[in-house]
Amino acid sequence: MTYFSKMKTATVKQVKDELENLSQPELVKLCLRLVKFKKETKELATYLLFHDENEELYVAGVEEILLELFGEVNTRNLYIAKKNLRKIIRTVNRYIKYSDEATTEIDLLIFVCLQIRKLNIDMKKSAQINNLYLSQLKKIKSRILGLHEDLQYDYEKKVSDF
Repeated sequence: MTYFSKMKTATVKQVKDELENLSQPELVKLCLRLVKFKKETKELATYLLFHDENEELYVAGVEEILLELFGEVNTRNLYIAKKNLRKIIRTVNRYIKYSDEATTEIDLLIFVCLQIRKLNIDMKKSAQINNLYLSQLKKIKSRILGLHEDLQYDYEKKVSDF
């Protein structure tokens, strides 16, 4: 079946059916072609191939990347600090998207909030930075509610310090 004539995107089921008809070399060729086009696709493929089995190692790797970004935050100029923090939030959200683990999202967001607090930015002087921080805390708390009771208790203890 051809989808080119109308340029409609195929459904997931249609793509799945077509992929099942391909040989392994054809699948490899197709996957390599996909990862060439978007950085996010390449990052997702990297996660699925190398980090899917060890979530703790993945979180540690993302935290290293975030630490580098936090090292570049200009705390003297609140406008630039806000822009830097938004970039960090976008980056962490991109890495969170790759993982299906709810705890990964919570761990990374807690890490971001801790690092924001370590920056010693006067939140009273910048409502935008304060709102950015509070929105991350709100997101953490809402994700915690979706966890098992034992995990909820552990994470609530961590967040209670904020």
